[in-house]
Amino acid sequence: MVNIRLTKPTVAVLETLLSATSDKQAWGLSICRDADLGPGTVYPILDRLTEHGWVTSCEETGPHPGRPARRFYELTGVGRQLATQALQARQARRLRLGLAGGLG
Repeated sequence: MVNIRLTKPTVAVLETLLSATSDKQAWGLSICRDADLGPGTVYPILDRLTEHGWVTSCEETGPHPGRPARRFYELTGVGRQLATQALQARQARRLRLGLAGGLG
């Protein structure tokens, strides 16, 4: 397993990707909005997750009048499994330490 450092921003991005569906795909600026992070934080995290095989991306193929094509991001099968395991392990550690169960 590749260890990804679970910083608060990385956790927020992973949680956003885990909540994405085929009806509500995750694209760059939507991830920024949903994770409440700036693009200078989100895009390097997405690049790192892609390098480690946790995330794949593809460019929008349908019509997109008046704006550039969006790049959609999605967890791979292995990425979804590893992200879920990593977030569960993080939550268990936080509970053992008496810390809040959320991002804080």
